[in-house]
Formats: sequence, C-alpha cells, structure tokens
Amino acid sequence: MRGVDAAKKCGRVYVEFYTNCFNGSLGELEGVLGRSVGVLDRRALEEHPEENVLKGGDDVCLLVPGDPLVATTHSDLILRAGKLGIDVKVVHSSSVYSAIGETGLQLYKFGKTTTIAYKEGSYFPTSPYDVIDENKCRGLHTLCLLDVKADVKRYMTVNEGLELLLEMEKQKKKRVITEDTVCVGVARLGGDTIIKAGALRNLLKHDFGKPPHVLVIPGKLHFVEEEMLGLHKT
Repeated sequence: MRGVDAAKKCGRVYVEFYTNCFNGSLGELEGVLGRSVGVLDRRALEEHPEENVLKGGDDVCLLVPGDPLVATTHSDLILRAGKLGIDVKVVHSSSVYSAIGETGLQLYKFGKTTTIAYKEGSYFPTSPYDVIDENKCRGLHTLCLLDVKADVKRYMTVNEGLELLLEMEKQKKKRVITEDTVCVGVARLGGDTIIKAGALRNLLKHDFGKPPHVLVIPGKLHFVEEEMLGLHKT
C-alpha cells in the first residue's frame, strides 16, 4: 500500500517488465492507481533515462516486478540520479532471495547466486557450473536465476536451465551435475506457486507452466530441509 500511495502522489509513473516477468495486467495496475502508466523497455531505461524517469519537473515513480535493486539496472539509476541532484526513495517489495525459503531450504545456507544464460552462437557461459561446484564444496545451496529475454518474450524454464547444466557437465566432466543430482524447480514464486524437488531426470519431465522460473541446486541438507523437500518430491 505504501507503494500504491507513493505512485498516486507522483506526477509521472513508469513501469519496466524486462528485469523480471510480470503476470499481472497493465490495465488492472492502471485501474488501481487511477492513472496511465508508461511502459519502458530496456533501451529507454538503461540508455536514455534522462528522457523519462530522470527527466526533471515533477516527482516520478518507477514500478518494477519483484524487489527494487536486485537488478543492477536499478542501482545504476540511483547513481545517475545522485549525479543530477535527484533524491531517490525506495519502497521495497517481495524478493526471490527471501521467498525461496518456501522450498524448505534454510536461507542462511545459500552460497553465491548465479544466472544461467541462453547460448548465443558460440557464446556459452559456463560460470554457473563453477559457482555450483564451489558452493557444493562448502555444503551450500545455489540459487540459479534463469535468463530473461523480455524483448522477444523469451523466459528460460527450469527444464531449459537443467539441459544447459547438463551441457556444461559434458564440457567440464567433474560430475557436479548428473541426472541423479537433486534439484529444486520453482515457478511463479509468490503467486500461483509450483515447487518440485527430486532427481534432475525427474524434473526434466515436469511442465512448470508460465514464467518466471528459478532453479536451486541444494548443497548439504539438514534433516529438516530433507523433510521439507519431501513435501515437494516428484
């Protein structure tokens, strides 16, 4: 409600949908706020913010899916605003970093987060494999964010992420990721949530439905975590 009140008081309201998938309705959002909302694409927000959110004259609100400042785009805006002498106030919302606790995995046992990206031609980043390997050696869980190509409405699924991890395994050959590896697939966390836990081969067979999706590769499990994951077994 604090966010709604802030948006209603601003002279202009914008929203971006490219740092995360938005399953709501722009029309309903405008209905709640009682005003029109301008949609900004990546280029407008990252390359020309002085023409929209950083344009002077009145108070401006930027709405984002999820929690602000999780994406570096939003941090960059704050830095640019500071250089222009513009004050910024942040209204926090729900975040995958806390909501992922619904899986039953303990938050303080998560290690470094990684992002699994789509292959583009010969470009195939395998750093997620190394992050998972490092976290596993320390007994820690790995939260794998999945690639978003909002401009072409392409959102990586749990299944695609698992397939890419298997491809990385073929290159690295350290047996960090196998078809027997226990994984947790999550879809639409905080909404119409689906959580499935089990061997990688079993998760590959499951249809997780609409985005956004995330993937977790657990590290060493506490017995309570094992029991909680049992509630989502597939």
